[in-house]
Amino acid sequence: MFALTFSEYGDPSVLQVTEVPEPHAGPGQVRIAVRTAGVNPVDWKIRAGHMKDVFPIELPAIPGMDVAGVVDEVGEGVEGVSVGDEVFGSGNGVSAQYAVLDHFTAKPASMRWAEAAALPVPAETSLRALDLVGPPTAGQTLLIDGGAGGVGTVAAQFAIADGVHVIGTASESNHDLLRSLGVVPTTYGPGLKERVAALAPRGVDFAFDTAGKGSVKELIEIVGDPGKVITIADFSAGQYGVLVTGAGTHPQRFDALPKAAKLYEEGKLVIPIDSEFPLAEAPKAHERSEGGHLSGKIVLTVSQS
Repeated sequence: MFALTFSEYGDPSVLQVTEVPEPHAGPGQVRIAVRTAGVNPVDWKIRAGHMKDVFPIELPAIPGMDVAGVVDEVGEGVEGVSVGDEVFGSGNGVSAQYAVLDHFTAKPASMRWAEAAALPVPAETSLRALDLVGPPTAGQTLLIDGGAGGVGTVAAQFAIADGVHVIGTASESNHDLLRSLGVVPTTYGPGLKERVAALAPRGVDFAFDTAGKGSVKELIEIVGDPGKVITIADFSAGQYGVLVTGAGTHPQRFDALPKAAKLYEEGKLVIPIDSEFPLAEAPKAHERSEGGHLSGKIVLTVSQS
C-alpha cells in the first residue's frame, strides 16, 4: 500500500509517500480504507525528533493518529460493525492507504470526511483533561489558553454543552471563530490576568493550557489553585503543582468518540477545519501545523473513494 513515511528525524522535507506492507486487523480491531487523516502538533514533534526520548519509534515510520474511512476488515471478537461501515477513530501510523484501529465509532452520515478525521485526538484529549481537572460543571467558568486549535475548540464545546462558561485565548484573527462557538475570546500573552478579570469578574474556576506557550504561572494566578489548572503542552508545569496529561500519563478516554458523534448529530459540536492538503503535500501540512495560529484542525486527504 502507499503511505506517508519518514526514515529519519528532521524538518517536513523528510516526509514522502512510499510503498509499505499492508497491515491487517487482529482480534478486537478493524481495518479501514482511509479517506482522511488528521494532523496534530504531536505528529510534527515526533517527526522532528523532539519526543524521541519519551516516545521512541522505529524508523521508517508512518505519522498520524486521527483517521476516518470505510471498514474493509473486521477482526475476531469485534461486534456492531461490518465491512462497508463508515467510521472514525484513533490508531498509530494512519496516514496511509489502510489503517488498523483499536478505538473507533460510527461516523454520522452528515459529518464530512475532513471533520471526522479532525475529531478523535481532540475529543479524547478534551474529555480526559476536563475530567481530570474538574470536571467543570454548569455555571462555572473555564479558561482555555489556545482556544482556537483542534483541542481548544472541541474542549470548549464539550464544556459549553454542560453549561460551562468558556473564555478562550487566541490571536485576534480567530476571535470571530471563538464567538461562533459560544466562547468569549481574548488575546494571549502578558496582561492575560487583567483581561480575564474584566471578562469574568466573579473569577475563573478552571484553566486548560493547550498551547504550551509559558502561561502556566499566570493561569495559576488567575484560578488561584494549581490543582485547578491542567496542561497538555507544557511538560515543565509539574514543578508548579499543575497536572500534565499526555500519552501514557492517564487512562485514555475513548468514550469521547461516541460522545462527540452524538453532540455533532444534535448540532452542539462544530468541527473547524483550518486547512486540507492531499497526502502528497503533507510537508506543507506539517509546516502549517508548526507555524501555529491555527483556526481548527489540519487534515490530509488520502483517498476520494
